[in-house]
Amino acid sequence: MSATTNTDFAPRSSSQEMDRRAKFVETFASSPIPQRELVYSQLSLYLTRQELSRMYAMTELYRDHVLGTNGVLMEFGTCYGRTAALLTNLRGMFEPFNFTRKLIIFDTFSGLYGTNEKDGTDKLATDGAYSAGAGYENHLEQVLTYHESEAPIAHRKKFEIVKGDAAKSITVYLAQHPETIVAMAYFDFDIYGPTKACLEALRPHLTKSSVLAFDELNCPEYPGETTALAEAFGLGRCMLKRSPFSPWMSYTTCESIVG
Repeated sequence: MSATTNTDFAPRSSSQEMDRRAKFVETFASSPIPQRELVYSQLSLYLTRQELSRMYAMTELYRDHVLGTNGVLMEFGTCYGRTAALLTNLRGMFEPFNFTRKLIIFDTFSGLYGTNEKDGTDKLATDGAYSAGAGYENHLEQVLTYHESEAPIAHRKKFEIVKGDAAKSITVYLAQHPETIVAMAYFDFDIYGPTKACLEALRPHLTKSSVLAFDELNCPEYPGETTALAEAFGLGRCMLKRSPFSPWMSYTTCESIVG
């Protein structure tokens, strides 16, 4: 992480919860399980309820709203890539032979970029927060390549990492790929500027069955994401839904937005 990145990813947690989690991190770091077994068969031993719930919510979203649609997956803001890896593996589980279901990942990998007054005053709503570190996109490339190798049609690369300011790179990508139809766009930028720019750029590539999913709507620490959706499409036109397994993740299909 960059020097400006605070490592407290759970600001609502009590001091007791934070202490327990710090001790659990030490427990994980000192695991006596051989690394090979830890990665391939025993990692669920350390999987938290919160992360499992998030994975289940994403699984529901993919199975119930993405699987029957045509188009690509786009992730806007990935940090270390946990959502990208999950989407890659859900594709491998639910539709292993659908080589057209490409995943395109947009991130600076140097943290938030383009924050302004619409993003509030939280200490993490600042440029540079949540940096994955220099060159992290190379590590993510290796991880996703491995995950794809465990699914059919592994010789065809089905993901692309687009590094840089997505407010600019999204228009370049779509100009280079005019065939793009978006099955689902997952927004985790947290902030106003790039979220609004990407929402507006995607409009011509959405169908009535497309899904727009968000990680920080109605979030007081990151008001910019809600503002971006309100200005780009209008909150009154969005039938927002959420999973009972995630307090933050929400989504809307685009029946009332496009057209």
